[in-house]
Amino acid sequence: MKALILAAGYATRLYPLTLNQPKPLLKVGGKPIVEYIINKLEEIEQLDTIYIVTNNKFYSHFTEWSNNYRSKIPIKIVNDGTLTNEDRLGAVGDMAHVVDKENIDDDLVVIAGDNLFEFSLKPMINLFNKTKSSVVAGRKATKQEIAGTYGNIILDNNNKVINFEEKPEEPKSDIASTALYSFNKEALQHLKTCIEEQGKPDNSGDFIKYLSQKSDVYSHILEEDWFDIGNKEQLKEANKKYNSV
Repeated sequence: MKALILAAGYATRLYPLTLNQPKPLLKVGGKPIVEYIINKLEEIEQLDTIYIVTNNKFYSHFTEWSNNYRSKIPIKIVNDGTLTNEDRLGAVGDMAHVVDKENIDDDLVVIAGDNLFEFSLKPMINLFNKTKSSVVAGRKATKQEIAGTYGNIILDNNNKVINFEEKPEEPKSDIASTALYSFNKEALQHLKTCIEEQGKPDNSGDFIKYLSQKSDVYSHILEEDWFDIGNKEQLKEANKKYNSV
């Protein structure tokens, strides 16, 4: 099993903080966000490689950081070659880029590089191993919280995804999607066709919607705190939480 941390965005909503610094390397509670993610990934026993995909603008930032960071699992930084927010590949494009460039033929855990969470990844991986199917992490939220902000997961009684909507104005369920996934290697074969059929899907949720129409996808519902560092208010909230720990 491999892991991929998505860190190729330009985080324009956090300017000027992220004008010359990638968001996953911003510090929360005195530690870069990406290091919290790696600490959680290190709990997965079968994981043998962690890829971090970034853009050409911030590639040197990540290589410098990785040269001074010691992980229990080997880390490889992958450059997607983009330089601006306008020519970015998007989450699905970056997944496809890494899978193709690194010849990944294995199960793949994917996490957005601006996710901060306190829960263990083991229950999600256990569901993945049990169902032999891809899994998306979801969390309970009010429909008002989800509307226009988060992906909305619609499940059957067995927690299988039967529909997915990206940031709907009128959510159909109280399950918000997080940018945290476990894909089996068969699912990765659909990345290129998803891009070909949908043009340039920017959100990782677009792939979940596409994939759920092709194969079984399940959802693991999170109970613990989870932060999506999308703007300055969320960054402030996360710092308040982690500085108090």
